[in-house]
Amino acid sequence: MFLAPLLTLLTSSTVALAKILYAGVNESGGEFGVFGVKGQGLPGRFGVDYAFINKSTIDIFVDQEKINFFRVTFLMERMAPLEFGLGARFNETYFSEYADAVNYITLTKGAYALIDPHNYMRYNDPSSQPFSGSVIGNTTDPTAATTLQFGQFWGELARRFISNPKVVFGINNEPHDMPTQLILLNNQVAIDHIRAAGAPQLILAPGNGFTGGHSWTQTTGANDAPSSQFLNKLVDPLRNTAIDIHEYLDIDFSGSHDECMQPAPSNLANLTIWLQENHLKQVSFPASKFLLNPTNNIHIPNRAVISEFGGGNNENCFQFIDTMLDYLATNDVYIGWSIWAAGPIWGTSAPCCGADTGSLEPGQLNDLGQPDAFTTVWANAVRPNIPKNLKRSGVSSLS
Repeated sequence: MFLAPLLTLLTSSTVALAKILYAGVNESGGEFGVFGVKGQGLPGRFGVDYAFINKSTIDIFVDQEKINFFRVTFLMERMAPLEFGLGARFNETYFSEYADAVNYITLTKGAYALIDPHNYMRYNDPSSQPFSGSVIGNTTDPTAATTLQFGQFWGELARRFISNPKVVFGINNEPHDMPTQLILLNNQVAIDHIRAAGAPQLILAPGNGFTGGHSWTQTTGANDAPSSQFLNKLVDPLRNTAIDIHEYLDIDFSGSHDECMQPAPSNLANLTIWLQENHLKQVSFPASKFLLNPTNNIHIPNRAVISEFGGGNNENCFQFIDTMLDYLATNDVYIGWSIWAAGPIWGTSAPCCGADTGSLEPGQLNDLGQPDAFTTVWANAVRPNIPKNLKRSGVSSLS
């Protein structure tokens, strides 16, 4: 029912507007409770081992902070349990808990929700993320889920959210240390299955090297090809796919240090050029039925969302975050951002950027018993950069 208005959006010249459409925060917690021993915490206890959101927190961010975007994490081994294998058969209890969170964000509060399988493009053992688990599509690993199974998983997930225009599909969190060609293949199969299910919403496709913006044109891992060599080969019949980028500002881009040393404008420069020079591919196979004029080869530059970034509780990082968000706002290839991370069960722990920073969950404390990052990092560096004209209605899209 949402296809016609989306086609109008995608073929409109307004796709070139320089505007941040989505601004918000990560909601982390659905991937908790499994770390340590293989199989620990599966399927887990809702509200004890894992949780998705505090609805009161969503209220604060939407009603008071006026953001419109939440990236909501989940664990594929919980959604598609190991006894079923990766695919279209779900743990219905876990799905219903997740859907309740997504529906509160989107249907109740009117914001957009980025669905985030937080798995590093791996499946079957999340006990030591980001390095445990078999790489999806690795044909030399008999325990690995196949690329086809990954596509079937995404087809089913998309089918379940097909009627929710405010959902965004994030293919997978931070692939790394795997052939970039395989990331392209997994991404493409996910896109194919999402579109075959009839879902028109925005898709975010990650690259290699933890999908880092600074390394987009560089080799990563064990001489894995740069993301820039392959991600421009993606095909979306709706031309409604953007690139999913993570960019931390500390010395090694990990988000584990409290000082910021990596300036976003210079580190994202090559990615920005790549986005400007590359565009979604034209299609002529049966999926072209989605296009108003499939022979019209319009040059539409790629777009990107910085779906993870962060900084510590200090003036140095406040300035670095402010500079980065200003850079994104002044380069029209970037359409959104979300900072890491709020979430219902972080407690006094810091999800990023130094032990004393704390989470972005409003009203919490850090490990020193002081106000957490919502009072410090958010108030000083993020709040002043929240655009006034965010996208508030319509199908999630590039414009």
